[in-house]
Amino acid sequence: MTGASAFDPALRERLDSWRAQDPDPATSVALDDLIEKAEAGDAAARAELTDAFTGRLEFGTAGLRGALGPGPNRMNRVVVTRAAAGLANYLNDEGKAGGRVIIGYDARYNSDVFARDSAEIIAAAGFEVIITAGPTPTPVVAFGIRHFDCVAGVVVTASHNPPNDNGYKVYLGDGSQIIPPADVEIAERIGWMSRLPLADLRRSEDYTVIGEELINAYLDRLTTLVDADAPRRLNWVYTPMHGVGGDIVRQAWHRTGFPAPTVVAEQEHPDPAFPTVSFPNPEEPGALDRAVATATTAGAELIIANDPDADRCAVAIPGPDGWRTLSGDELGAILGDDALRRGLRGSYACSIVSSSLLSAMAAAHGQRFVATLTGFKWIGRVPSLAFGYEEAIGYCCDPAAVPDKDGISALVRILSVAAGLKADGLTLADRLDELALRYGVHQTRPLTFRVSDLSLITDAMTRLREQRPDRLAGEPVAFLDLAEGTKELPATDGVRLCGDSIKVVVRPSGTEPKLKCYLEVRLPPAESQDLAAARARADRTLDQVGLDLTAVLGL
Repeated sequence: MTGASAFDPALRERLDSWRAQDPDPATSVALDDLIEKAEAGDAAARAELTDAFTGRLEFGTAGLRGALGPGPNRMNRVVVTRAAAGLANYLNDEGKAGGRVIIGYDARYNSDVFARDSAEIIAAAGFEVIITAGPTPTPVVAFGIRHFDCVAGVVVTASHNPPNDNGYKVYLGDGSQIIPPADVEIAERIGWMSRLPLADLRRSEDYTVIGEELINAYLDRLTTLVDADAPRRLNWVYTPMHGVGGDIVRQAWHRTGFPAPTVVAEQEHPDPAFPTVSFPNPEEPGALDRAVATATTAGAELIIANDPDADRCAVAIPGPDGWRTLSGDELGAILGDDALRRGLRGSYACSIVSSSLLSAMAAAHGQRFVATLTGFKWIGRVPSLAFGYEEAIGYCCDPAAVPDKDGISALVRILSVAAGLKADGLTLADRLDELALRYGVHQTRPLTFRVSDLSLITDAMTRLREQRPDRLAGEPVAFLDLAEGTKELPATDGVRLCGDSIKVVVRPSGTEPKLKCYLEVRLPPAESQDLAAARARADRTLDQVGLDLTAVLGL
């Protein structure tokens, strides 16, 4: 290196230490390029180096997730190797020594490399490791945890994040994602491993590659979710959004007897660049444009999309003003109603940021309802779970097999519901109308503020807590600071405002620089019989709630 004065000595030491240990030529070259640019006066390169080498990528209940690149604050082979070593150490300390660990991965950049690094490290720690033969949907790996009696599971995936991101999701032996205190305890052990030279972490290639056995077991389970005599006729379009769901979904519709869809050709095969979408998330505006064009040409009745690792599912339906994507709450209501109609007994659960409609439906059927914090790490752990969902298009339709969101089993149940309605001359839109007439209108809407400075989110939450609005859209609301926790909910950084017809939850995003607000307006059945008028009234109230909330937040 030249120009030693270009960097703070402490940063220079971290850069040199990293280069000496990094086993990946690609990140070594990227590091040298950044250093060269920074020494030449490139401010962006200097900022990237400072950020990438200050602190460590934080391990939490979502595992790891971040941009690819060199440095302890990025996703790379060094960080993943130490995460795997920390996880193995935690499992040994928890009395799981010698147990089986399943590892899967998606088709993003370096996912296969990170998965093999993890397999070698965990195998060397004395565990029986099985690793998927190729890119595999997250819910299929999650299924494998219980099916193969594993003590833990790892999926290398960044789900629907931008192309240059990757992630590391950890499950324990019950098939659920980690929750406190396991996340903190694993993070502590990763910190211990970070103080060791990478070369001191032992490796072993004594692991097993698993392929068709896992896929076939998952598909066998999937076929049990549709009655043999249920209607199957449907004209539909499918997109895996350049992700890993396509092959297994293809086998799923064949095995369950549904007709083959028209697949969006440009998005059919895995591609880590996600070239046809600006953001590989079916919820994002424009993400389903090609699916809509395909459906219009095919005269389809339904569009179903998975996100890139196939744990989420989105649906679009035709209407008088063209195709529209159902909200996560609308699809959650349809799938929850489906489970209740089929007589599935147990707990029905959704996150506190989701619609309260599922609560009303469960009560009408004499079933228990549970509200949880955001994330399937909480929903999947609800005792006797029959069905669970969160508004971010995540659905758990078969919790006995996969106590996590599963976009493939959700897809199969959606096909069954839509085909059954078609046989009766009805549509998914008709079912939503039916639910609104019976339980009242439950109109929801997100309000999101993306920031470049995270302090703006902290300031906004402080203002909200200090001002504690007692009215929204003219209606009295009760203020609950979720940071204080409740009898039912652990403490979390968020605020809930509730009135007779209004519910608002405000919380910082756990994965993106966003402040997220979830708005709901409810009208009772007696005020919902004229659906068009009731929905218009609810929309006007939501508009005002959004304006009132924005004024308090100051964003």
